[in-house]
Amino acid sequence: MGLTKTEIFTDRQNHLAVMLKAIAHPARIAILEYIINANACICGDLVTELGLAQATISQHLKELKNAGLIQGTIEGVSICYCIEPKAWEQLQNELGTLFNSYKGGNTCC
Repeated sequence: MGLTKTEIFTDRQNHLAVMLKAIAHPARIAILEYIINANACICGDLVTELGLAQATISQHLKELKNAGLIQGTIEGVSICYCIEPKAWEQLQNELGTLFNSYKGGNTCC
């Protein structure tokens, strides 16, 4: 398999791809939904809530954090996570722009 040539794409395209790749897993979507619905920082409730191993959840949280979609703060011995509002708004705007750019009516295929 060849290497991805990210340098031929814009920074915006590359960043959007990173964020979408981070949410392209059902466990990560479940984590995001749980955090959003809780409307608060989450500190360790995810293992019980999702039924996944702590190591698995930690890996998914790491991917979401690396993509900038969530942020974490250390409280005692645990890390509490919440949505990163600016990144979330950026993702929402980028997807809106992408979806709104298609005007329909294309019958070439």
